[in-house]
Amino acid sequence: MPVDFLTLQPAEWQALLLTLKVAFAALLVVLPLAILVAYVLARYRFPGHGMVNALVHLPLVLPPVVTGYVLLLMFGRKGPVGAFLADNFGISFAFNWMGAALAAGVMAFPLMVRPIRLSFEAVDPKLEDAAKSLGAYRIVAFLTITLPLALPGILGGAILGFAKAMGEFGATITFVSNIPGETRTLALAIYTATQSPSGDVAAFRMTLVATFVAFAALIASELLARRLRRGIGGGHA
Repeated sequence: MPVDFLTLQPAEWQALLLTLKVAFAALLVVLPLAILVAYVLARYRFPGHGMVNALVHLPLVLPPVVTGYVLLLMFGRKGPVGAFLADNFGISFAFNWMGAALAAGVMAFPLMVRPIRLSFEAVDPKLEDAAKSLGAYRIVAFLTITLPLALPGILGGAILGFAKAMGEFGATITFVSNIPGETRTLALAIYTATQSPSGDVAAFRMTLVATFVAFAALIASELLARRLRRGIGGGHA
């Protein structure tokens, strides 16, 4: 096999780096919101609880193109949210990498909420109640007891979200198109290569890269989860 067969071309490096940028940005923005929503769904019952839960998981069952189109209607340059942000803060999501990160974050959100919620539900609420009875504020009890015990699930949700953000295609191409150097992530670059008669080699090469990055992330998450579980077990011992 020729060495240059596995050598990424400049445009492929660009797509890879953009994908990592988009995935990390989506993760950093969405993870705190996913933790908050998961905690509320796990700990509280309120009118409309089922509706909120359904809305959270809606992107999982909707065609990604539909999600992308809704984002375009809401956050596009003429959309209500997009126009407001552009006019008042100079922020535009249309046809740039921030829009790709928004689409990736929306698609990854339900995959993050589910395992985090299950992890919170596995933590005995009596531990929080005991801390509050000793004078700790609710937020202190959450940060010092619930959050550390739920860390393995949070980590799992974060990795799932990161992997989904890296592989997001349908919502991204619908919302921000397929612009080289701006919105063409690795998934879009592979799709573009498959549309070219001479793009099979490039598509295969980028597929190997995407597989390697995703596999490395999963291995890293498993190792970190094991360390967290040992740390939690040691702490309780």
